[in-house]
Amino acid sequence: MTIRKQLKAINGQRLRFMATVDRFGEKSAFRGASMPTILLKDVRIAETKQVVTEHLWFTKGKSWEQCRKGDEVAFDARVTTYEKGYKGYREDVFAPVTTDYKLERPTNVVILCK
Repeated sequence: MTIRKQLKAINGQRLRFMATVDRFGEKSAFRGASMPTILLKDVRIAETKQVVTEHLWFTKGKSWEQCRKGDEVAFDARVTTYEKGYKGYREDVFAPVTTDYKLERPTNVVILCK
């Protein structure tokens, strides 16, 4: 998987984005029940329609409740970095830690069309 170069160019900015809801899932939590997630595809900057990443996962909070599969949505989010890769001590696992880019703190979620 390559780094998200389009996101790298706008790192630190809070912008309006558009995307299509692809599917829903869940991720395991440290303790307790699993947390629901939402997968967005073809994420692009709303103003220029430039695609910044082909897909993006968010934890599904209350702002995403009204969304259904196939909906076109718009939302505000900040571009930031995160480290990905294996950070453990096992010798048989080789996955170097690298920096990648993501969107965080999505707000003002609006369904554009269904």
